[in-house]
Amino acid sequence: MGFPGTWMTETESMVYRVVPKCACSTIGQIMYYSDHGEYFDGDIHDAKSGIHKWALDNSQDAISRNVQSHQSYAFTSVRNPYTRILSSFFDKICGIQRNGKRYRGNLVPMLAARYGIEFGGEDGKEEFDQIRSFRRFLLFARDTIRWRRPMDPDIHWSAMSGHISTFIVNGGTYDNIFWTEQFDEGMQRVLDATETQHSIDLTAIPRFNESENHGPKRTHPVADYFDDLSMHLVYEIYKRDFNLFKYDFENPGNKMPVSEIDLDEVHAKLGD
Repeated sequence: MGFPGTWMTETESMVYRVVPKCACSTIGQIMYYSDHGEYFDGDIHDAKSGIHKWALDNSQDAISRNVQSHQSYAFTSVRNPYTRILSSFFDKICGIQRNGKRYRGNLVPMLAARYGIEFGGEDGKEEFDQIRSFRRFLLFARDTIRWRRPMDPDIHWSAMSGHISTFIVNGGTYDNIFWTEQFDEGMQRVLDATETQHSIDLTAIPRFNESENHGPKRTHPVADYFDDLSMHLVYEIYKRDFNLFKYDFENPGNKMPVSEIDLDEVHAKLGD
């Protein structure tokens, strides 16, 4: 299986396991800058050079050798499951993607037909009942993850623990897993632990949130989107994420973690 979703700087100063919707654009750009002294011109997900990616055939040997022998500092980042699934809905379902089209072609029309989801009209900017449509999207997300229908689960709403586990199962070891809610503090620990070609001031970097302007703005507090049934569905989907990465399931309005991540626990429980 190898190391899908794994990126590494060309200098092999650091290794990162991408977790979608967890600041991956920003982290990738920081990695690129640390080697080259400039940011990639465009979406870092489109970069075919200047950074090693498992998806690039000529990077796989270098990544495998490095990760299996734990030669470099390896890390990833996680996010509160409530805000992550909300972000996935507004970006991928309601938003127009950077290519000017809807995400995954006929996905959105299918959701409208099968689940009665509204998504802001053709341009993603019309008003609609965000709470009702999001809760219907949750049913769809649960169906994809629990029963793999009407499609396989998408990487943007499949559990973080699933992404993170592939790195461990295939021989990788994490030195750090940090919360996006404390991004500067967590990313600074990564930079402090590595030797880079170019130093980075995290307080001065641009924003690289590629989904920021894709779709409609969220019009309600996070907690308003989750009633008792919605919370049950979220826990059904993301139970391991809440438990391993120490987020507060009981209060959707609290995006902050409630205790420290135990790396030994993560490796033990996701390494099976």
